[in-house]
Amino acid sequence: MTTYRKTPEALAGLTPEQYRVTQQGATEHPGTGEYLHHSAVGIYVDVVSGEPLFASSDKFDSHCGWPSFTRPIEPASVQELRDTSHGMIRTEVRSAHGDSHLGHVFPDGPRERGGLRYCINSASLRFIPREDMEAEGYGRYLDQVEGAR
Repeated sequence: MTTYRKTPEALAGLTPEQYRVTQQGATEHPGTGEYLHHSAVGIYVDVVSGEPLFASSDKFDSHCGWPSFTRPIEPASVQELRDTSHGMIRTEVRSAHGDSHLGHVFPDGPRERGGLRYCINSASLRFIPREDMEAEGYGRYLDQVEGAR
């Protein structure tokens, strides 16, 4: 079984924006994220630890300015924490093993898909295309993406 964790090497490989978002809890500017309009088939993993977070089959366009997902691949992959910053009450989403700030979850997602909207910073993610999932150690998640056999 793969062990997902934050390492000094992983942190050293982050861009300044990835570090700012994942380690300092920042938010990328709306409409600027690499994965906002990304529609390829595969999974999104924590840019720091590599732990699987979201499947392309659960991605949707919420028109909020950030990539949105209806659910995590495995509920245990994300931690939800109360966030009272900026004069709001929100639920922050962090990766369970890498402890990376990912974004926030809101109860205004598509009702027919569970009603949640995981609003996630592209800077916290790395995309693994379906055709590379097996080779990169994510084969057990192939059944969660489009085109599953």
